[in-house]
Amino acid sequence: MTVTLGELNALRAADCAEMFAACCGSSRWVSGLVARRPFASLEELRRIGDEIWWSLDAGDWREAFAHHPRIGGTQSASPQSERASSWSAGEQAAVTTAAASARTELAAINDEYEEKFGFIYIVCAAGRSANELLEIARRRLTNDRDTELRVAADEQRQITNLRLGKLIMGSE
Repeated sequence: MTVTLGELNALRAADCAEMFAACCGSSRWVSGLVARRPFASLEELRRIGDEIWWSLDAGDWREAFAHHPRIGGTQSASPQSERASSWSAGEQAAVTTAAASARTELAAINDEYEEKFGFIYIVCAAGRSANELLEIARRRLTNDRDTELRVAADEQRQITNLRLGKLIMGSE
């Protein structure tokens, strides 16, 4: 289900929060964005969402990451809405049709990544092949934890902005 920006602005706070939570699993990001309504445009919504996102701390970012399944997986550590699950599946569609060897490598690199950094490998997977996602993960495994947390946070921000566009009818 998509909504117009006017409908989103007019929703009860709880209903709006549910929609925003499908875009990003950080509860502080969701409540911050709900409080900043109304929005004049999708661009303003994304800009304010970015401002809120970068004002949050590492715990908030990890909370958002936990609402995503691993690359190549379907279950997240924290529950996802039906909408968020559907979006995740679409964003990772290239992985589900990849060769078994690529899926096996992704599972192994997910394990290595989580062991090193303490959170899932989060990447904006939309439009990327399994091999691209593997190469990105290999490069990112060379980061230190603090650097990688910021890289992962920016990937989450990109996913969120993509999903905000999917949420708002007629925007993308």
